[in-house]
Amino acid sequence: MRTRRTAVVSALAALSMLTVGACGATAEKETTGKSDEPVTGLRIMVPNTPGSGYDTTARTAAKVMEDTKIASGIQVFNLPGAGGTVGLQRTVNEKGNGKLAMQMGLGVVGASYASKSKATLSQTTPIAKLMEEAGAIVVPKDSPYKTINDLVTAWKANPKAIAVGGGSSPGGPDHLLPMQLAKTVGIDPKQVNYVGYDGGGELLPAILGNKIAFGASGFGEFLDQIQAGQVRVLAVTSEKPVEALKDAPTLKSAGINLVFTNWRGVVAPPGISDADRKVWTDALTAMHESKEWKAELAKHGWTDAFMTGGEFTTYLAVQDKAVADILTELGLA
Repeated sequence: MRTRRTAVVSALAALSMLTVGACGATAEKETTGKSDEPVTGLRIMVPNTPGSGYDTTARTAAKVMEDTKIASGIQVFNLPGAGGTVGLQRTVNEKGNGKLAMQMGLGVVGASYASKSKATLSQTTPIAKLMEEAGAIVVPKDSPYKTINDLVTAWKANPKAIAVGGGSSPGGPDHLLPMQLAKTVGIDPKQVNYVGYDGGGELLPAILGNKIAFGASGFGEFLDQIQAGQVRVLAVTSEKPVEALKDAPTLKSAGINLVFTNWRGVVAPPGISDADRKVWTDALTAMHESKEWKAELAKHGWTDAFMTGGEFTTYLAVQDKAVADILTELGLA
């Protein structure tokens, strides 16, 4: 009989494979194309702080839709709290509102369980999965840890003394990543000193201010600071090196057998009309097909993993169950 530890590692590995396996998915044929006139009145809620990965994704998508005349006057606004579940509750409460959508991803899936949210993603209307992003292990520029192995050596020697920060609450990707990394290198996750922040916008000052020893999050949230030399990347969590971070090794190339990817998508309130769902799907599909969006994917180092309709609905259900199983194993759900 496998041990509890082995079961959790296997479950986490399965989740990473689920996220990786969806790369390259395409939109359903019947929802492609854009109308002659720009769509108006659309609003995108970001369920965490400005500067977070969700915030960057939503504002980038809105800008591309505006620049390509797919939509006009899109409002992007932030409603942070409880790892994204304050926004999730608002989305569920907006039943029938076909003009509203919420930027979300793996973090909201986990937070809905870890925070015992009354609102669930199964109550929302899935619209589209937009992209995937590799995680990164980052430190301040003056950190004593020059390589990922330097960090792991110190971490294993005294796990509780090495604070790791993430831009998500327990159950989110920034929490799952260091927990999975700890297991992989032989650290009991219960010994990990994890400090959760509400999005990358709050995590970044903690890294720059040396309030934590290292951060675990999507690298796109720190790309400007990385390029400016304020933050150093010790490793990325993708299978292959990231184009935007050519000098950063993968965990696997550093001898740590771990691959982990995050994803982001869009859901709408429950009970919206088929016509409103089609408006959102058509707009995001047209955005995905634009050269402007492809340029943004390259700029941010995001992996194209677009899917809509029943394909995304099924994917979301599988992710939901996988995260629930993992958090149950960890005693967090």
